[in-house]
Amino acid sequence: MKVKSNVRIMKKFLLYFLPFILLPLNLFTQEVPDDEFKPSGKAFGKVFWNYNHNFSKEAEQRNAFDITRAYLGYTYQFSKNISTKITLDGAGSSNASDFTVFLKTAQLDWKVAEPVKLSLGLIGLKQFDTQEKFWGYRYLFKSLQDEYSLGSSADLGINAEIKVLQNLKANLFILNGEGYKNAQDNMGRMKAGGNLIYTPVKGLTIKGYYDIYGGKIEVNDSISSDTSSVHSLAFFAGYKTDKFRIGAEYDIQLNGKKYAQQAADHNSTGIAVYGTYIINKKFEVFAEWLRYKSNTLDGAEDTWNHEKDVNAIITGVQYAPVKGLKVAADYRIFLFDDPDINTGSYFFLNFEFAF
Repeated sequence: MKVKSNVRIMKKFLLYFLPFILLPLNLFTQEVPDDEFKPSGKAFGKVFWNYNHNFSKEAEQRNAFDITRAYLGYTYQFSKNISTKITLDGAGSSNASDFTVFLKTAQLDWKVAEPVKLSLGLIGLKQFDTQEKFWGYRYLFKSLQDEYSLGSSADLGINAEIKVLQNLKANLFILNGEGYKNAQDNMGRMKAGGNLIYTPVKGLTIKGYYDIYGGKIEVNDSISSDTSSVHSLAFFAGYKTDKFRIGAEYDIQLNGKKYAQQAADHNSTGIAVYGTYIINKKFEVFAEWLRYKSNTLDGAEDTWNHEKDVNAIITGVQYAPVKGLKVAADYRIFLFDDPDINTGSYFFLNFEFAF
């Protein structure tokens, strides 16, 4: 089994990266003298805990306490321009006491020059981090792309962050493509892509993102049925002030059942709109509407992912009594396209505690 990768695209990305990889060799003399910098590090942790109630008549489990995530890590600053970050991710399952621990990040960050920062190793990715930070309630619900497997939050590879202009930043990356919970596949398929983040005026952020994963797969010299590369695109715009923030995103994935699973003509789209009104330093109210939809394949009656095609609404209030602690009460409703799946509505009391 072998993979015919998109050689032309990969070569272009390698040509972009090569100068940034070689550049550090000429910059050692620019490091801050040892007597002006003292290396230091610190531990950090974060836990997502909740109580939830299911209002659906057919629900077997109406009430539950749950921990959905627990992060523990350490950051260390070797010098003014070089640092590292290691994070363990404890992911909860249906049982709050049943956890699987993954290595989430193990990355080196190197500001090799004023406009360029390299990140390499098991790195945090840039696909939906801007949207996630703008939304601000990851402890309640994942971002659309994360929830519906349109991308991963971390992967093995290298990323170059480039400050093109004062208000324009770019990221270029090459990755294994399978995410941080899976090793590189046997065929050595890779993901390459990039994004642009533009802040034309204070408070306004505009982002465009694209990546490609896979290539043609041959088995015993005959091309398999699913040969198309997975393409992921995302567009985001958000505006914030001291009193409110509002954002919207449009996401597309082509030829994939998920970000690392090629499937010709299997497409999906997502739209999310979210907003927050800040009452004061401790209280704010928020709401999100999202829409996920897959396409119908030739000859099929239903969409290929009809069990997940949905409109969802989340609304609630957040209270932050002290630094490191957030509490939110929210109501959620899921309206599925499949008439055989009942509408689900839930009450959640969420906590995030971090240090």
